[in-house]
Amino acid sequence: MQYTRLSALAALLLLTGLAQAEVRVEGPVEHGIFLSQAQNLQPGERVLTRSNQQIERTEEIPAQLGTKFGLRFSLAGKRVDDTPLTQLYLTPGVTGADGVRHDKFVVEQKLAPGAPQDVMAFEFSEPYELVPGEWHFLVFQGDRKLAEQRFTVR
Repeated sequence: MQYTRLSALAALLLLTGLAQAEVRVEGPVEHGIFLSQAQNLQPGERVLTRSNQQIERTEEIPAQLGTKFGLRFSLAGKRVDDTPLTQLYLTPGVTGADGVRHDKFVVEQKLAPGAPQDVMAFEFSEPYELVPGEWHFLVFQGDRKLAEQRFTVR
């Protein structure tokens, strides 16, 4: 009897559209340094790049202005009105220009169903960001962890 009730509930959810497709990582997660031709960047300078920028696979990151590192991945099951991604950057302790220490940065990003890939990256653009140690990147959708990677900045 209970099995029949569960089946009826599942059918009802599917018919009413309340059952949502689960967002999931599809294929490999690329990680490392996003390669760029820019050199000798000054504080505050950033380089505009394309989403298909080549990535040098590594967990060892040089503490150097202009270095951009992180993850690139493809998500299946994305919908415009779905729960956004939460990108959590755990740092070894970045002390900002205002003197406040940040052990984490949190970024919320709406899902873009038409985008073939999603990126979570950090670019060193200020001298105070050049903090050696372990940087831990996590990507969540709601309470579900979709990706994670650890980097060592030297």
